[in-house]
Amino acid sequence: MKKIVFPAGCLLVVGVAAALAVRACADEEIYRGQSEFTKIYVSEDGEGIRTLSFERGGARQSVVKLGDPDYLELPYAKAVHAGLAFCEQPERVLVVGLGGGTIPQFLRRHFPEMTIDVVDIDPVVVRVAKKYFGFHEDEKMRAFVADGRRFIEKSDAVYDVIYLDAFSADSVPYSLSTREFLQAARKALKPGGVVVGNVWSSYSNDLYHSMIRTYQDTFEHVAVVDVRGVGNKIVIAVPREKIAGKESVAEKAGAVALRAKFPYDLKDLVEYGYRRLTEPDAEGEVLRDR
Repeated sequence: MKKIVFPAGCLLVVGVAAALAVRACADEEIYRGQSEFTKIYVSEDGEGIRTLSFERGGARQSVVKLGDPDYLELPYAKAVHAGLAFCEQPERVLVVGLGGGTIPQFLRRHFPEMTIDVVDIDPVVVRVAKKYFGFHEDEKMRAFVADGRRFIEKSDAVYDVIYLDAFSADSVPYSLSTREFLQAARKALKPGGVVVGNVWSSYSNDLYHSMIRTYQDTFEHVAVVDVRGVGNKIVIAVPREKIAGKESVAEKAGAVALRAKFPYDLKDLVEYGYRRLTEPDAEGEVLRDR
């Protein structure tokens, strides 16, 4: 099933199980550019909420309210922090894929002592994030313009959490989906670390089952958090022999969110969508470098 793209200026009405979600698409375009890798669009609505897209009317890569890093409109941007239940006091984090800076800016606010490295292959995206989305570097948060895979393969740093959130217009780059890449990410983890990946579901991602199977081939345990109301799946992968069940993970996620003063109920998101994968995904095959 292919991704459906709606033109700018539309009114989108989607019915799911008798529920209606209505979104007005009347945003004003405030930036349009072309990098070596993609087209880049920035739009703003009447309330000052800005959206980053790589296609006009396409999937929203980031949605930011200037001056408010707690504003997380995209549901996946909340659920992705479920991975913190597996590493409750992270000191150093890597985010692969900057977008508008939603994830690193949220982490910077709620974990002021955390060291955050962000890597994005596209220098234009980094400039746009700084100019239009309020992203800024400081002594605890640095942005690197580099291929995320090469950055991980060459870096001597090790991380408590690695967020994999790099997307092209409609998919995770293949080079960031293979066994070889995930092996490199695993080596870049501390012993108690966790890799957290954001992927599209099988509804719009033909490689979904193979991506899951590849995570399973690389890590001892893998879990998935289904994100309520959207097609994102949050993949949690740990290089350890045991992984907790939903109740335990939900409690730990709730405790992390409480200590860090999250503005939403992370425990509820885990209780809704968390599931351990106990058997290899039979519909997929391990992805290898071409």
